[in-house]
Amino acid sequence: MGFRAAGSFELTTFEQVEVEERESASFGRIRIAKVFTGALSGTSEVRMLSVGGPGGEPASYVAVEHVTGELDGRKGSFVLQHAAWDTSGTTIRVAPGTGAGELAGITGEFHLTVDESGAHTFVLEYELG
Repeated sequence: MGFRAAGSFELTTFEQVEVEERESASFGRIRIAKVFTGALSGTSEVRMLSVGGPGGEPASYVAVEHVTGELDGRKGSFVLQHAAWDTSGTTIRVAPGTGAGELAGITGEFHLTVDESGAHTFVLEYELG
């Protein structure tokens, strides 16, 4: 990737919109809002679908996240697509064709880390094309 942006973010909203209990799983629909600081400054809105086991095992989820702000001095927006499977890994990529403004043509991968205190940091490796 051509560029690398790092920073942190805070969840400002985590709202469980819907929960559906099944025999072997719990399904959820969640709305999340975030504030980013660092090389990416701005906000995002996330729509997430998740599933967890009946004993509260780690959830698998899919989500789309609309990010609006400034990335390395360029203003615009783009969408991140999330996919995670229990604790074995999370993949977060810029959804192709979703860049707008000065971020039109953005592609890349978003790497997220949560430390022991719960602080969220990220590295976004991206290209503009």
